[in-house]
Amino acid sequence: MTDISCSGVRYDYAGGVRALDGVDLEIAAGSRVAIVGQNGSGKTTLVRHFNGLLRATEGRVLVGNLDTSTTRIARLAALVGLAFQDPDRQIFSGSAEAEVAFGARNVGLRGAELEASVSEALASVGLDGERKTNPYDLGYSRRKLLSIASVLAMRTPIVVLDEPTTGQDARGVRTIQSIVERLADEGRTVIAISHDMRFVSASFSRIVVMRSGRTILDGTAADVLEEPRWPVLRSTNLEPTYAAVVGARLGLGATPTDSAVVDALVARSTGVG
Repeated sequence: MTDISCSGVRYDYAGGVRALDGVDLEIAAGSRVAIVGQNGSGKTTLVRHFNGLLRATEGRVLVGNLDTSTTRIARLAALVGLAFQDPDRQIFSGSAEAEVAFGARNVGLRGAELEASVSEALASVGLDGERKTNPYDLGYSRRKLLSIASVLAMRTPIVVLDEPTTGQDARGVRTIQSIVERLADEGRTVIAISHDMRFVSASFSRIVVMRSGRTILDGTAADVLEEPRWPVLRSTNLEPTYAAVVGARLGLGATPTDSAVVDALVARSTGVG
């Protein structure tokens, strides 16, 4: 099992722009963690330290016992699969199956194992009928799903999804939710960057809120979405979920079940309770 540990991580882009400013973060193996915050808060910069695409200016990032500042990207790629926010920055092959096979082959899958991994990944995102299709003949939402399939096929113990629900309809969101659930059931670590608080609260057991390169909230969905936290969320251009607002008004907490909401509304309408 592979943990992630960030200690005092600072990262400065060229020109002196500080994107991360002393981030301390522990992510246990097998956990589901969502990282949220406004654009420019440092979310993507942070996760790109996990697979070595970026190296900390100060501080240390460990993936398992590997220091990402000194470990080859190829070694980290076998541990951390990252699906980019923009699929067009990730896709380059001439067919969907070639695209999905590329990363898996690079981390050592061959023969029947490679074929099985590609088939399983394409099926998991609903693209098993598009194996020979040029990725750019797919719409944006399906290219997004293809980029996720490419990461799934690598079978890494850690999977990072950057804004996975962007451009997805309800069916696409359900597909991504099922992927998150399956990865968790397999004991793999799932990390998502997202502005979709409904998706986050439904699919992730822990939410980390970032602002100006720092973590400012860290807890369960019930903790982060409770009413006293709303001003902090809004300072990052995030809004509490509708369920959290309804739950606060009905005294049901930040993550009420549908049945609890219905029962509370019935009680109010009948004057019971």
